[in-house]
Amino acid sequence: MARHDLSSDHRDDVTAERECAFCRIARGAEQNVEVVCAEEAWLAFFPLDPATPGHTLIVPRTHAPDFWSLNEDLAAELSRAALRVGGAIDRALSPEGMNMVTSSGDAAEQTIFHVHLHVVPRWRDDGFGRIWPPDGSMPPEAKDDVAELIRNQCVESQG
Repeated sequence: MARHDLSSDHRDDVTAERECAFCRIARGAEQNVEVVCAEEAWLAFFPLDPATPGHTLIVPRTHAPDFWSLNEDLAAELSRAALRVGGAIDRALSPEGMNMVTSSGDAAEQTIFHVHLHVVPRWRDDGFGRIWPPDGSMPPEAKDDVAELIRNQCVESQG
């Protein structure tokens, strides 16, 4: 599978891992972090500036730059973590909705190059703003072309 090049993500760079803010949090080296849930493979905590009450980040304890670099086991573990933490947020705060977002790369507005899942409880007037749908639409022929490219890559990666 072709990978995007994120030279700024410091892949396999031990120094970057040591300096990574989320690696420090996962090691317990940061004291001013509000941890809400944790397991051996991951940690859930509030970001410095939550978008809404209950906005929580879930990070693996091992360094990985983005979701697409994870092995299937760790991706599954983080998905289970999101279900657990999201369920806890839902029961504790009764939001009207919830977003789960992860970003990969500068263009997707990733600011810390350690994979993290945002679990964001939402209310109609929470001030966070609308994230979907986009203002414009993709022409049908372009959508068909892109769909065909992706279908071909899915078939090629099946084996």
